[in-house]
Amino acid sequence: MAAVVLLLLGAFAAPFAARGANPMDRGPRAPELTPNLGWLNTDRELRFSDELKGHVVLLDFWTYCCINCMHVLPDLHYLEHAFKDEPFVVIGVHSAKFDNESDRRNVRNAVQRYEIAHPVVVDKDMNIWRKYTVRAWPTLVVVGADGRIVGAVSGEGNRDILERAIRRALDDGRREGTLAATPFPIKLDASVPSATGLAFPGKVHADAATRRIFIADSGHHRVLAATWPDDAGRSDLLRVYGAGEAGFVDGEAGVARFTEPQGLTLVGETLYVADRRNHSVRAIDLDTGRVSTVVGDGAQGRDRRGGGVGAAQRLNSPWDLAHNDGAIYIAMAGSHQIWRLDPSTGRAGVYAGSGIETITDGAPTAAAFSQPSGLAVLGGALFVADAEVSAVRRIDLASGKTSTIIGTGLFDFGDVDGAYPRAMLQHCKGVAAYGEMLLVADTYNHKIKLVDPARRTAHTWLGTGEIDKAPGARTGDPHALTLYEPGGLHLAGEGADARLFIADTNNHRVIVVDPETLAWHELMINGLEGADPIDEDAPRTSGAVGVRPGHALTLELSPTLPDRAHPNPDAPVSIRVVDEAGATLAQRTLRTDRLPVRIEVPGAAAAPGRWRVEIRMAYCTDGDRAVCVPFTHVWDVLATAAADAPAVATLGGG
Repeated sequence: MAAVVLLLLGAFAAPFAARGANPMDRGPRAPELTPNLGWLNTDRELRFSDELKGHVVLLDFWTYCCINCMHVLPDLHYLEHAFKDEPFVVIGVHSAKFDNESDRRNVRNAVQRYEIAHPVVVDKDMNIWRKYTVRAWPTLVVVGADGRIVGAVSGEGNRDILERAIRRALDDGRREGTLAATPFPIKLDASVPSATGLAFPGKVHADAATRRIFIADSGHHRVLAATWPDDAGRSDLLRVYGAGEAGFVDGEAGVARFTEPQGLTLVGETLYVADRRNHSVRAIDLDTGRVSTVVGDGAQGRDRRGGGVGAAQRLNSPWDLAHNDGAIYIAMAGSHQIWRLDPSTGRAGVYAGSGIETITDGAPTAAAFSQPSGLAVLGGALFVADAEVSAVRRIDLASGKTSTIIGTGLFDFGDVDGAYPRAMLQHCKGVAAYGEMLLVADTYNHKIKLVDPARRTAHTWLGTGEIDKAPGARTGDPHALTLYEPGGLHLAGEGADARLFIADTNNHRVIVVDPETLAWHELMINGLEGADPIDEDAPRTSGAVGVRPGHALTLELSPTLPDRAHPNPDAPVSIRVVDEAGATLAQRTLRTDRLPVRIEVPGAAAAPGRWRVEIRMAYCTDGDRAVCVPFTHVWDVLATAAADAPAVATLGGG
C-alpha cells in the first residue's frame, strides 16, 4: 500500500543517510510498544527498557491483508538469517486496516499462514502506529542498540538499504559499548497440524464432467487432485503435485515444488496454477503428472505492461486464474491489474488496470483495481473479487471496459446486505458463477454472499459470520456453518448434481455445499496422509465402543491436557475417525476453549471394526496471552456390534 520512498516520520525518524556517528545526532528514544492487544511468537512482552536493551531492532509496521507487506516478508527472512548470530531482532507491529484484522486470533493465523518467524505485537487501535507517526503499510523502522531511532523507510524493495542500516547500527553499538553480547532467545508459536490433511487451502477448482476436484493446499505448498465426493463428503485422493516443501522446481509430481499456490483453472487435461509466491503460472499435465512453468522465473516482477514470453516475463503475485476462449486471465494482486496469458505461447501482458491502487471504472488503461484476488467468467464478462476495495468488478470481455457492481473505496467496507452503494463487503477474495448470479467469498466477514450483477445487490447466502463454532452445533445445518476467512470457491455440476466447493482457509478444510438445499459437509479425502504425520510421542490410548447397525454414534472426546491447560480457540480443533483400511468415517472442525468435544459417526459409517480417532488442537495455560502449544491425541478403538449400545460413547485419558 505504499510506494518505495524514504520516509520522514514526523519528529522521530529521518532517512538513514542523514544519521551521523555522534549519538546526539540521532533520533529520540523509540517509544515502547504499548498499549497493545498482546504478543504472538513470543512467550513474553518485549520492551526496549528490558529484553530489547542492547539489541538492534527492525520494526515492521504491517497489516496482513496488504500485498506489499507480504512482499516484504522474504526480505525480513533474509535479514533475520544474515544477522542470526548478532543481537538483532525483527518485530512485526500489526496495525490493522480492516476490522477483521483487529482480532488477535486472526493475526495469529496470518502469522502461521505466512510462516513468520519473529515476534509480532498486535497494535491496539493503531496506537503504536500513531506513536511512531507511521503513514503507510509497510513501514520499517530501525532502532539502534542505544534504543534510539536510526531511520525509517516505506514500501517494498528496500532490502539493501535496510541491511546497510542494520550493519551500521550494529557497528555503532559495538564501538560505543551499548551492544548486547548475544541475542536473546525467542520462543515461537508452533503451527498446529490439522486432521483434515490440509493447511490454509487457498483456492479450489471442480470439474463435474470428469468427477474431479483440485485443491491448492497452499500451506503445504502443493496441489491435490481428488475424486468427486459422495453425498457424505467422502472423496479419494488421486494424486499429489508438489514435494510439500516451498520451492520453484519443475519436474515429476513428487519432485516439483510450489510456494503458496493459489488459483487453479482446468483446460483439457492441463491444470494451470497461480504459484503466488513464485510469481509464476505453472502447468500440471494431468496425464503424466509433470509440472512445468508457463510464465515467470520465480522472482517478483515490477513490470506493469508485460508482453514477454515464458521465463522472460516476470509476474507479481498472481492470485487467481480464469479460462475463456483460449486465454487465461490472471488476477495480478501484486500490481493491482488483470493480465491475460496465451497458454500456447507463454506470452503474458496487461489486460485491464493502470496499476494504481484504487477503484476506477472505464477503459482498460483507465480502470484501476486494488489487489484483485478472485476471477469468474459469466455471460461474456469477467468478474473480479477486488479485495482491498472490498468490491466486485465486471470487465466486459468484448470491449474491455470495467464497471463496479459492489464497492466504493479503499477504506469503505463492512457487512451490509442490500443494493449498491449501501451494500458492503469486507476484503472479498473469491467469486464463482451461479446461474446468472455470483457467489462471493466475503472473506473477512466469514460468509458467502449472493450477488446479483444486474441489480447490483448483495445478500448473505451462507455462513453465520462467526468463527467460533459451539461444540454441540450440528454438522450439515446451513444455519450452523461457521467459516473462517474463506479464500476461494467454485461451483460445478448441474441440477441435483451441482456442488459448491469452498476453500475454508483458516479452518484448514474444504466445504462441500448442495446449492439447492444449502446442506453441507466437510470434504473428507481418503488417503491424504503424510504432510503432517502424527508425532510418535503423541499420547495414544486404547478404547472400546459399541455400535448399533445403521445408527449414528457420537464420540465424546476428553484427552488429558497439562494442569491448568485448555484448548486455545485461536487454532481449530480438528477430529478425524478412520477405519483400519484408512477410509475416513467422520471428520469435524471446530473452535472451542473447553473439553469435551464431540464428533458424530453417521449410521452408514458406524460399522464394527478397528477405528483410529485423532484429535489435533492447540492448548494454552494462561488464556489469550499464551503461546500456542500443538497437541495430538490418538485413540485405537475397537468397535463391536451391540443392539443395546448407547448413542454416546466417551473416550478419555492419555
